[in-house]
Amino acid sequence: MRKIVINIIFALLGIAVGITILPSLWEVFGLAGIAFVNNGYFDGLIGCIIFYFLSFLFVKPIMELNQKMEKYLNSRSPGWIIYGASFLIAGLVLANIISIPFYMMHNMFSNVIPVILMIVFGWIGFRMGTSRRNDWTNFSITKRNTKTNDKNDQIAAEGEVTRRSAKKDFYPYKILDTSVIIDGRIHQLAETGFLEGKLMIPDFVVHELQLISDSSDSQKRERGRRGLDILNEMKMDQTINYETTTRDYDNIPEVDMKLLKLAKEIGGAVMTNDYNLSKVSEFQNVQVLNINELAKVLKPMILPGEAMTVKVIKEGTEREQGVAYLEDGTMVVVEEGKYFINKDVEVIVTSALQTDAGKMIFAKPKHSIHGIQEKSSAKENSNNHKGNNNHNGGNRNNGNRNRNNGNRNSNKNNSRNKRGEHRNGKKVR
Repeated sequence: MRKIVINIIFALLGIAVGITILPSLWEVFGLAGIAFVNNGYFDGLIGCIIFYFLSFLFVKPIMELNQKMEKYLNSRSPGWIIYGASFLIAGLVLANIISIPFYMMHNMFSNVIPVILMIVFGWIGFRMGTSRRNDWTNFSITKRNTKTNDKNDQIAAEGEVTRRSAKKDFYPYKILDTSVIIDGRIHQLAETGFLEGKLMIPDFVVHELQLISDSSDSQKRERGRRGLDILNEMKMDQTINYETTTRDYDNIPEVDMKLLKLAKEIGGAVMTNDYNLSKVSEFQNVQVLNINELAKVLKPMILPGEAMTVKVIKEGTEREQGVAYLEDGTMVVVEEGKYFINKDVEVIVTSALQTDAGKMIFAKPKHSIHGIQEKSSAKENSNNHKGNNNHNGGNRNNGNRNRNNGNRNSNKNNSRNKRGEHRNGKKVR
């Protein structure tokens, strides 16, 4: 299909060239007086045929050039393309306006100079749009915010509505990091209405989530897909005020550095769960909002004694420990977990530790808890059995002692009776 399009374009170009150039050639060769030769239809037909056959020589190079251009444009952000095309059109329009006097000339300069001006001004406009696109975007955002503030001040001055003016510590945009999107709690936090301003989701963050979801590592792939699902849920939620931006920084490869630069330009705050990014943000005087720090002062979501099912991924650093992860990336350290690697096991939470770097949960397998409880019950039963035996033994000993005492008392009474009878016999005599 592309080959046919190229052939048609060359044929149309040949018609235009034939009608324009061939009359001059007929005059040079002395054929201008022949009516059959020197007419527009014949000239256009000759040019069409010549350029049509010439197109077959240029089809392959043109298609290769087209593929390179498509690959190059696909690697660029939408903002780069939009600003480049807009300023290119502006340059061409300006070149046409400047070329009006040259169009009135009846010589070769009437066509050559306008073409040169279009090439020069088109290139200048394209470079201005692509190389300074961040400045143009920042200018448009600043201008829009200025208009909004002026309108609010006017309304407040008229006494219709009294609104709180934005303070220095108010950040109109909360720029989301990849980690905070994968975590998922940002969606619930935004629904509560505690966050002022707009949530901003840059395109380069979405692109990073897409790369993570395409990873060969199953765990990273699952986290990336979870982040994309959360973005779609936030998009469908009408209660969340969010905005996307195509602004990108091609000269900065790291996504974290792009976030910090974007926050500086638009006066926003970075929302993240990354401990290292929080420290870098503080060092560069960029406001950072860490959800883990917020979670430290709130009730933990998982309490000791709760049951959950996790999949042990690898061995832990301590003896017989296994490591598992929840969907939001929370680490779960399972005692005796190294025996359940790559298996789903039901565990009981023993404790939870919340730090700036994230949450860590300690748990034991449920069957281990039951085994300890059974051992404790057996031990208690054994102790009770021993106590009963000791009690019965004590009763037996007491009974034997009573019997011995009774025998002793009866012997004493018998001896006393015999002595009394002996004394009475002596008296009778």
